[in-house]
Amino acid sequence: MEELIHEFARTVALGLETAAILVVTVGSLDAAGRILIGIVTLSTSHGGGKAIWRRYGMWLLLGLEFELAADIVRSVIAPSWQDLGQLAAIAVIRTFLNYFLEKDVSEVDASEAPPKGAPFEAKMAGAAKSAQMA
Repeated sequence: MEELIHEFARTVALGLETAAILVVTVGSLDAAGRILIGIVTLSTSHGGGKAIWRRYGMWLLLGLEFELAADIVRSVIAPSWQDLGQLAAIAVIRTFLNYFLEKDVSEVDASEAPPKGAPFEAKMAGAAKSAQMA
């Protein structure tokens, strides 16, 4: 029974790692495509570059979440204290990466938002601009 649980955990961890690879790959292709389109159409601006970076950051955050989940599942089947320590170190590093990347993306979002007291038209223009970038 124990071996069955270990095999199941390995399969789940592999599935989560596969999902992370797919998410990062799709995000990377999306970002590269948007950059190429911007270069070809000569419409790349500072704001456009930030939008691409922010969108790519969200893809990377999602990939890191899948990797962290795989590490947690894998810790269930770690046979030694050394393996558990390595998994813990990896989990801490990925958590810090995730935190700081999410913080950077949130700061960019906040800096591009219209002021709280801005007229309704300014808020709507900002929302329309964000929708065009996506």
